[in-house]
Amino acid sequence: MSENKQVAKLNAKTFFSQENVKAKFEELLGKRAPAFITSVLQIVNSNKLLVNAEPSSIFNAAATAATLDLPINNNLGFAYIVPYKTKQQDGTFAYVAQFQLGYKGFIQLAQRSGQFKSISATPIFEGQLVSENPLTGFEFDFKVKKSNMPIGYAAYFKLLNGYEATLYMTIDELKEHGKKYSKTFNNGVWQTDFDAMATKTVLKLLLSRFAPLSIEMQTAITVDQAVVNDNNTIDVSYVDNEPIDKEFERLQLMIEDCTTISELMALDASVKSYNSEELTAIYRQKTNELDNGN
Repeated sequence: MSENKQVAKLNAKTFFSQENVKAKFEELLGKRAPAFITSVLQIVNSNKLLVNAEPSSIFNAAATAATLDLPINNNLGFAYIVPYKTKQQDGTFAYVAQFQLGYKGFIQLAQRSGQFKSISATPIFEGQLVSENPLTGFEFDFKVKKSNMPIGYAAYFKLLNGYEATLYMTIDELKEHGKKYSKTFNNGVWQTDFDAMATKTVLKLLLSRFAPLSIEMQTAITVDQAVVNDNNTIDVSYVDNEPIDKEFERLQLMIEDCTTISELMALDASVKSYNSEELTAIYRQKTNELDNGN
């Protein structure tokens, strides 16, 4: 493990062990605060990129999740803390933590408001879309399924007062939305888990356009996919990171994972051929660490 990783982990652990930080989570979560903090640190320590993120950005993302009373657990899918690479004013790059809601988080907040009788989102397959009208709505027949490839996604809700709304988007419309609002569309979660992103997108747009928004839901829509600068004032930045060079990222992680000089020397040709001053500096720093026995 590199010195950088050790420092980042120590910083995050130290940051969250401060009395004012613990008091903040105790104020939000009561007796559940220690378990919540532990889960956040586990998420941080299990992610090679998030472990290097600015601790205060991790805190603000975690505090946002606590404010919305949503667990940070990748297996549950309610909310996430995601590392994003951003360019600094001096031209260098650094990682910050971004807060993201999963579609389950939006459903949870909608149900919690007490205004929804039902709410759901689903892929639509060939043959299931019977008719569509931007004014009167959409009609589906879920008994029909002509293929296993979705042609679009739909979200629906019905309120206790009887009002209902549906939003349907084709696969092409969803891809265009992803390309417009996510700089990492080509190498991020849109590619690795299109179903989850499409489900979330159609559900979030339906709620933001047609649903009565509780204070919690308004906050959720504001902070989703943002770096939270101040949890108290909901000051956010929609950085959606600079396009990540996957080859740079791959080589950086390989360098950081080296534990011996021989392992590091095996990467020498790849680092030189990549021809990056930043990557070369990382390589030299790692060489110095291993030479000094760190």
